[in-house]
Amino acid sequence: MTFSIAARCAETGETGCAVSSSSICVAARCAFAGPGGAVLTQNVTNPALGPEGLALMAQGLSPQAALARLIEGEPAPQYRQLLLIDGEGRTAVYDGDNALGVVGRADGLDCVAAGNLLADAEVPRAMVSAFEQSEGPLAERLLVAMEAGLAAGGEAGAVFSAGLVVARPEASWPVVDLRVDWHDAPIAELRGLWTRYAPKLEAYVTRARQPDAAPSYGVPGDQ
Repeated sequence: MTFSIAARCAETGETGCAVSSSSICVAARCAFAGPGGAVLTQNVTNPALGPEGLALMAQGLSPQAALARLIEGEPAPQYRQLLLIDGEGRTAVYDGDNALGVVGRADGLDCVAAGNLLADAEVPRAMVSAFEQSEGPLAERLLVAMEAGLAAGGEAGAVFSAGLVVARPEASWPVVDLRVDWHDAPIAELRGLWTRYAPKLEAYVTRARQPDAAPSYGVPGDQ
């Protein structure tokens, strides 16, 4: 019931992921990114595996080693589908035996995509190809990949939620964390959110690091 991609930007070191599903609020349960890595936990979801995967990679484990540790400690691995990427662009992906419907996966340069209950097993390959051919900020490239996945058939049924998360090596919080929790066209709506958010992103980072240098937004009471 999900298709997703995890990726990194070799130029900036950013890592992030994007996801869409027929289920409500998919990004709140499935998409995680932090300094040096991103994790997607999906299918019959255990959200705890996201932060756990990030913590393992932060300790220096490769995505493959982190994945092995996650599966070893998971009491029901057959129900899980996991994607991991680290700050070096190394990836790992796991499909449990009870993954739902048509399952697909694809690895690419600095990215990995996968899904379940897909309209076509080649949907992840279309996402990877679109990501590899795209340019711009990581968030933009992730969105391009999601749009390509949707165009290739996406999930077997309609999708209603989507999310986009991007983290930087030097920031302890995701600098992009956009979610469409319920909408008839969630990926298009997510594109609209990114279009509005992108021009403000650096200003919000400045607010966190140098509040005295942060620009005014002209709201009532703002100086």
